[in-house]
Amino acid sequence: MSPAPRHTAHSLVVAAPADRLYALVADVTRWPVIFEPSVHVQHLERGERAERFRLWALVGGEVLSWTSRRELDRAASRIAFRQERSQAPVASMGGVWRFTPLPGGRTEVVLEHDFTAVDDESAERVALAVDGNSTVELAALARIAEQDHAVDDLVFSFEDTVRSPGSAADAYEFVQRADAWPDRLPHVRRVDLREDVPGVQHVEMDTVTGDGAAHTTRSVRLCFEPSLIVYKQLVPPAILRGHSGSWAFEDTPDGVVVTARHTVAVDPAAVPEVLGSGRTVADAARYLREALGRNSLATLNGAGAHAGARRS
Repeated sequence: MSPAPRHTAHSLVVAAPADRLYALVADVTRWPVIFEPSVHVQHLERGERAERFRLWALVGGEVLSWTSRRELDRAASRIAFRQERSQAPVASMGGVWRFTPLPGGRTEVVLEHDFTAVDDESAERVALAVDGNSTVELAALARIAEQDHAVDDLVFSFEDTVRSPGSAADAYEFVQRADAWPDRLPHVRRVDLREDVPGVQHVEMDTVTGDGAAHTTRSVRLCFEPSLIVYKQLVPPAILRGHSGSWAFEDTPDGVVVTARHTVAVDPAAVPEVLGSGRTVADAARYLREALGRNSLATLNGAGAHAGARRS
């Protein structure tokens, strides 16, 4: 006999207008830098009122993935979702986001779930995960929406591209083998890479910036051989609330094209502490573009040189 269906509802009053909150939830491409559990999103279908996407997320410390359908109703400030095929221990999962305007420019955000587990033993574990993730997601949504800055100034993306002789497969191997980076990249001092599940990497890395400062980062990476590697930083630098990115590899008649893309969520409160008194969010954007772009180009050039050497 299947476990009984369960229903949960989590709510939070946020000091931000409903349309801003709706827009943040509606754009799933930003989820990896806004919501702590989200790692990567891949759209399968995308329309104004409905969409399908595959989502990879951390659930209880484990990376799970599933495909969801969503119905988006901006006029009603409502987004309904349903997993098409859930991953154990979840048997089925769906729910709805609701955004209700309140006086004073505030909004009540309600996140409802209905779900079943594969067995009774798993039901409580799923309930605890839903409760924990829902609480974290609502708090993260409030942190972004309540800032006195436009969302596009806080959450944005940029990319760099390198073209070189060689194949996408060889450039992919260079990035996929992050455990070899201390011998291949000058800004990387140490890498501890664990891959218990094929294609899912947990990486701890010590790097050095251009000014000589050392940083330790922890990331989870998803490897889609031979064309894409995506990652999410689990402990981003102090100036960021979130950081995710990707490396894309493409064979062309002239060689390989490798593109590194970053998406970041700036923490405005940390900007003066990190960059100095009087510095602004715009200064932070320029700083991040330069610092992250510099390391990306080092990795891109390394991948290109590796691919070119394999060809010769």
